[in-house]
Amino acid sequence: MKRPSNAAPAATSDLATNTLGVGGVVFLVLAAVAPLTGIVVIATLGIALGNGGGMPAAFIVTTGILLLFAVGYAQMSKKLVSAGGFYAVVVKGLGRPMGVGAGFTAMLGYNCFVAGALGVGGFFASTIIETLTGLSLPWFVWSVIVVVLIFVFTRRGIGFSARLLGVCLVLEVSILVLLDIRILAATGYSLDAFAPQTVTTGSVGIALLFAANAFVGFEATGLFAEEAKDPRRTIPRATYIAITFIGVFAAVTTWAIVSALGVSQAQSAAIEHLPTGDLVFMLSAQYLGTFLTNTMMVLLLVSLFAAILALHNSATRYIYAHARVGILPSVLARTRNSNGCPQNASLAQLGFGLAVAAIYFALGLDPMTALTPSMTGFGTLAILTLQALAAAAITVYFTRTRDPRVVRAILAPAAGSLGLATIVTLAIVNFSVLAGSDDPVIGRLPWLLALALVSGVATAFWLKARRPTVYANLLDDMERYDLRHGDVAAVPTTVPTTTPLQ
Repeated sequence: MKRPSNAAPAATSDLATNTLGVGGVVFLVLAAVAPLTGIVVIATLGIALGNGGGMPAAFIVTTGILLLFAVGYAQMSKKLVSAGGFYAVVVKGLGRPMGVGAGFTAMLGYNCFVAGALGVGGFFASTIIETLTGLSLPWFVWSVIVVVLIFVFTRRGIGFSARLLGVCLVLEVSILVLLDIRILAATGYSLDAFAPQTVTTGSVGIALLFAANAFVGFEATGLFAEEAKDPRRTIPRATYIAITFIGVFAAVTTWAIVSALGVSQAQSAAIEHLPTGDLVFMLSAQYLGTFLTNTMMVLLLVSLFAAILALHNSATRYIYAHARVGILPSVLARTRNSNGCPQNASLAQLGFGLAVAAIYFALGLDPMTALTPSMTGFGTLAILTLQALAAAAITVYFTRTRDPRVVRAILAPAAGSLGLATIVTLAIVNFSVLAGSDDPVIGRLPWLLALALVSGVATAFWLKARRPTVYANLLDDMERYDLRHGDVAAVPTTVPTTTPLQ
């Protein structure tokens, strides 16, 4: 019998539970952040276009802002276990219309990010493999190969992805730690990087923007809540660990880089190497030698693949969560009986990313000057906006419920929300810098973000009027995990009072 479009999903739409520990969630998140790619690309851009030798301080400030947000998010994670991630947080805090708007922003942002990542992954695979082996293939061929591998791996289940990404993460971090140690032994780290006159030189706003860009992906901890072991403890711990690791690792490695270049000369050196993007490889050749530099180039490919796989997992779960409640077709909520993999959502996500990459390839557009700037630039802006909305939602939720933990539940996330809102404003104002393109078409992409938010809110009101069961399920879905696991204490015994927004 055909299931009505607004009926509750069957058991075949359930994710695998009790699969991921703290380490598994951290591996999934840090792989999406891609530490090696972040240093090779993002940190060097921050040095060149931001505050030069003061870039390590920008990472520390950004870490502080995100840890303030994490304090409130940890409290929310104890009340909310959902595959909807920050979309679910916004539903609970700011109401269903704004929640659907945030959900549309998340889906569009993550899907665009993956499409752009396929471009940069294909480009570097084509370039590096040709350099090392002489094999020459178009970048799009490598993008197709990446998509096939990702689909095969994701069908093995989220536990397999976590183990694979853990290996990739250890490898890419190890080569950078080796570079850090070698620079420390050879030249030491200069404290001038933290001098006030250094930190405030150049464009501090651009530096903070690129520092925040290096954290994109940490918010995925909540997406794996339903698949985690003891999620009310696992997710907060994984969030704290991910943010702290990213911040400390990026700050220390960037400190090593600017120290090796000379703090006062770091910005000019980074600008000089900007067209070729080989600043870190140049330092690696100097301090680690040719063999380890070639190894680093190979590990960059590993880092990019790991990032695409992890981002794909995140994008897939947003699609799955929206299909499960009836906003998207229910077929996208079906999972594999053997391991709970949301395989239909996975296919849809990879199909979208590959189709976008194919269009750019067919038009003869360069992946690094057209595909990647437009898609990853917009994806970054959308995810930063999602983080800011979640921070605001947490503050509003705990204020509305009069939570007695004023500092942890209200003041900390409010401060984090203000910091994130500042970064989003910087991203919009400096979008051409974030995207790395002066193309006027790319410069108009932030309007697409506004369209996603408005479309989401409009869709929510349409559901309320035309499909009230689906609209009601947006809140009911928040208790899905508790009902499946018999966690009666976590499920309200009375109907909660909702705000006018809901």
